[in-house]
Amino acid sequence: MVPETTPGPKLTAAGPLPRAGLSPDFNLPNLITLCRLLSVPFAVWLIVQQRYAAAFWVFVAAGVSDGVDGYIAKNFNRRTRLGALLDPAADKLLVSGVYLSLGYVGQLPLWLVVLVVLRDLLIVLGVGVIHMIAHAPKQFGPLYISKVNTFVQLALVVFVLARLGLEFEPGFFDTALTMTAAVTTVLSGASYLWRWARILCPSKEAA
Repeated sequence: MVPETTPGPKLTAAGPLPRAGLSPDFNLPNLITLCRLLSVPFAVWLIVQQRYAAAFWVFVAAGVSDGVDGYIAKNFNRRTRLGALLDPAADKLLVSGVYLSLGYVGQLPLWLVVLVVLRDLLIVLGVGVIHMIAHAPKQFGPLYISKVNTFVQLALVVFVLARLGLEFEPGFFDTALTMTAAVTTVLSGASYLWRWARILCPSKEAA
């Protein structure tokens, strides 16, 4: 999954892409992203039905599709405004849906599920506030702690689904990944709050 960023013009080493390169057409990367979005209820249903092996492969396929649509969009000039909105939405809905369903069937602690979902809601609301209030909304690169958090959250889901599919009992790695996901989720959310506070209330030195 791609770490979240504040929506805005796509950046390259030479600066923002020209608007002419942002076609509104519904192209192949967007179709792949839409398929990933449509896989969310299927993955949730599989988990609720305790068909964990199948859910594992659906989740892995969704992760692979995220890399594929990003590669095509970047390397074949297929970036669109629709894709810029659809891709992070699909990622967040997939992660939130899987965490909620694993919490529902008792395979993830509910307090962790609440942390993960609240962080995603915080990011969505924060982005909206920035665009409404900030004078010149920009795209900001993902925070390092956010990249770590995304990796750990995904690793926890993959590990739990694989363990359940193989019918192994929970052990040390479940606890270690759960606690790491919790800590990085809290740190990531706090880091975004700090970043947005600096944007909305710049210091006198910066002014």
